[in-house]
Amino acid sequence: MAEFDPTVHPHRRFNPLTQEYVLVSPHRTKRPWQGQTEPPQSADLPKYDDKCYLCPGNARSGGHQNPSYTSTYVFSNDFAALLPDAPAPPPTPLHPLMTVEPVSGACDVIIFHPRHDLTIARMSKEDVKQIINEWVRIYEQRGRQDGIEYVQIFENKGAMMGCSNPHPHGQVWSLSTIPSIPSSELRSLKAYALKNQSSEVSSASVDAAFPLPCLLCDYVRAELAQPVDTGRIVIQNEHFVVLVPWWAIWPFEVLVLPYKRHVDSLSSLDDEEKEALADILCKTTRRYDNLFQCSFAYSMGVHQRPVPKTKPNEGDIELDQLPESEFAHLHIHFEPPLLRSATVKKFLVGFELMAEPQRDLTAEQAAARLRACSETHYLDEQTAPTS
Repeated sequence: MAEFDPTVHPHRRFNPLTQEYVLVSPHRTKRPWQGQTEPPQSADLPKYDDKCYLCPGNARSGGHQNPSYTSTYVFSNDFAALLPDAPAPPPTPLHPLMTVEPVSGACDVIIFHPRHDLTIARMSKEDVKQIINEWVRIYEQRGRQDGIEYVQIFENKGAMMGCSNPHPHGQVWSLSTIPSIPSSELRSLKAYALKNQSSEVSSASVDAAFPLPCLLCDYVRAELAQPVDTGRIVIQNEHFVVLVPWWAIWPFEVLVLPYKRHVDSLSSLDDEEKEALADILCKTTRRYDNLFQCSFAYSMGVHQRPVPKTKPNEGDIELDQLPESEFAHLHIHFEPPLLRSATVKKFLVGFELMAEPQRDLTAEQAAARLRACSETHYLDEQTAPTS
């Protein structure tokens, strides 16, 4: 029998954050494709579009008028998925298996830049830092409102991700409950700390300011210890690392993680760390665009402490009595659908819907391809003067 080779043989990888497995089938990268293709998203957009609902000075589809903003601009979503007040109490369930839980909250839209034709990949580091500052402001403002238990920052980029407008923007949804995915991650982070509180394996990675074992602190340091050429790290700067996670589902999925210290939320970043985060977001999205020389589609989401911490814990509290939010570790997910080219995307169907996620390209192969991409945007290289 041949010796097992993870670059050739099918295997499963475990995601300790979600407690789920992904099936990896590297031998399938050779299969032909005669399925659906997508039109690549155009990078040829005007700086201003008089028909765009998000451009400065234009009327939005909900009837409101945008100001002539010159930086980021935030407004309440005209078609919000959440409403500020939920009727209480909830109706009597039809059956114990058919319960209803009212949810209230707010949905904000954050326009990243007044120019219609820019994405994060084409913005300056200063522009992206302004977006981060706005994320922090909204997170703190919404997270301190009565009844808000969770704030989710995210961006859908590209028509194939369901984005209805190419103008650079993201959203922030604030809810009266913690949604399923971040709730699962928080449970896993707490369970890891409880399991490893006396473990020598984790003791070396304990931050003095966070004297508890942390799953993501330990994970990122384990990744940093791997050889760069065969590992999963794509980019590293003075405070953040970008890597294709061991358990990645999407072909070129990455995680953005702080690695010098434990950070629970964007609010905990100092100015130097915000600069570094802006830098790494620019470099990540440029590599994405350069991979297939297109405006690369993705969904991006910030996972952190559900809402800002308002006061320190009082007295000595047993570890298992601490709320799950105390174990939060800031990380940013990028989940892009493109697989083989600018026009072929991955589908989560069949086995993946009915059994468990599956991928062909290994995380190591994906990381190597992203590492090979330039940090100079391909459009800048095309327009650069030749000697």
